[in-house]
Amino acid sequence: MGWSQDLFRFLWRSLSREVKEHVGTDQFGNKYYYIAGYKNWRGQTIREKRIVEAAKKQEVDYEPGDIPTEWEAWIRRTRKTPPTMEEILKNEKYREEIKIKSREFYEKEKVLSKETNEELLAPPADTQIKGHASAPYFGKEEPSVSPSSTGKTYQPGSWMPQDGKSPSK
Repeated sequence: MGWSQDLFRFLWRSLSREVKEHVGTDQFGNKYYYIAGYKNWRGQTIREKRIVEAAKKQEVDYEPGDIPTEWEAWIRRTRKTPPTMEEILKNEKYREEIKIKSREFYEKEKVLSKETNEELLAPPADTQIKGHASAPYFGKEEPSVSPSSTGKTYQPGSWMPQDGKSPSK
């Protein structure tokens, strides 16, 4: 199946005026190509293409880390120019330095948190908050459970709420 597919691709590219221009190769062996925009035999404008030929030919073997991020950005058209090998190696070195620094930071943070956990935390407040700020008695003593009144006619238990039925009954 492989040779017939290659033959078909060769014939299609020769008839469709697609010209693959090799742009670069990454450290994994993947090859990157650019096909400029052109008009086909029907007069349709075909947009430019950016193609990667994986070093591992089988689709099953592909994993997201197989293409460097710089090349993936070029393939997805988020960058205009293809990356250079020096740029890829520089960025890879930078990523490794960041990983090492973050690992060191978290290890140092673990040691510090174990040693000074109690020192860094503020002691719990001894204040107790009673009620809500919108309550009429906020900041004052809570209302007493025993009834009180300014009038002399008040008697506890003289008024009972109705049982949810209309008051006209």
